[in-house]
Amino acid sequence: MDYQGTISRGIRAPIIKKGDDLVKITADCIVGASKEHGFPLQDKDVVAVTEAVLARSQGNYATTAQIAKDVKEKFGEETVGLILPIFSRNRFSMILKGIAEGVKELVIQLAYPSDEVGNSFISPEQLIEKNVNPYADVFTAEEFKALFGDVRHTFTGVDYIEYYQKMGGNCKVILANNPCEILKHTKYVINADIHSRFRTKNALLKAGAKKVVSLHEILNKSVDGSGYNEQYGVLGSNLATQDSVKLFPRDCQKFVDELSEELFKRTGKRIECMVYGDGAFKDPVGGIWELADPVCSPGYTKLLEGKPNEIKLKYVADNELANLSGEEAIKAMKEVIKNKEQDLTNNMKSQGTTPRQITDLLGSLADLTSGSGDKGTPIILIQNYFKNFSM
Repeated sequence: MDYQGTISRGIRAPIIKKGDDLVKITADCIVGASKEHGFPLQDKDVVAVTEAVLARSQGNYATTAQIAKDVKEKFGEETVGLILPIFSRNRFSMILKGIAEGVKELVIQLAYPSDEVGNSFISPEQLIEKNVNPYADVFTAEEFKALFGDVRHTFTGVDYIEYYQKMGGNCKVILANNPCEILKHTKYVINADIHSRFRTKNALLKAGAKKVVSLHEILNKSVDGSGYNEQYGVLGSNLATQDSVKLFPRDCQKFVDELSEELFKRTGKRIECMVYGDGAFKDPVGGIWELADPVCSPGYTKLLEGKPNEIKLKYVADNELANLSGEEAIKAMKEVIKNKEQDLTNNMKSQGTTPRQITDLLGSLADLTSGSGDKGTPIILIQNYFKNFSM
């Protein structure tokens, strides 16, 4: 038996700056790590590069003043409603600062008890205790704090109601989960939700909004020489300085294709490549979804398309192979895997396997391996992922 399964390795890289050749740097790091630590590179290995270093190499940055100018061009002198932002200093504070600078007056509508990705300032149990209906009840900031008291974020200790109110220039804050509640204050809206943005925008327009702009439509083109992202705008951005953001990277498909070719030239192996952001996994204690980026992987090579087509080993072991054990069971299981159907959808043999896109699974693995702090491994090498028990 081959005892080695999937391996995920964090690969250290230098500090990436604007203009750096990230294809060359990544290939240097992968080949260098392979030689230094004595592990061979193989066909169907996966090299995953974090979106942050790609965006940095592209110089894809924008200032809050550039965000403000884009917002002002879109809304003029109207009072603007900003609805359903996530609660994050890193992810949203500079976007909010830019939006506030670009409008005459701002009304912010926050969701409760948590934002879209699970950041919370009260618990669901508190809603029950206070007899609050989150689908219908609406609060001012003052009413909400009077009812619930301490509303600081569980992990960060930040009072996001107060923080966003000040960041928005002492703007008005309400708390409500129905996106159309904002229309009682203004018909001009920026909807800041990420994964539900198209549904929210359509609901607002049907309910009588005069203009609705989603975050992917802000800085979807350059403003005064700024960075931009034609598909995602300011979605997926992070705080860079106290007056700028790093945007989600552009041209990700071009990057992964070029990287794959460079690795083939150097190694003779067909190595798959992808760019990854947040990994789409949920913290079991805090309830936070690691999914503030608009997608887990904005660029990947061909083999990484689709979903796994796997059988559930324990189901087969407990049913078809229930009377076998030892080497006989191993041999029989290998035959079952080799002869499995090309599409196991709605087949009991696959029940309990993970029905997610391969890029989302690999992105989660890469994100957990690299971490979000000071490990210094923005490049991840994943080996044996496409290898199963029969190989």
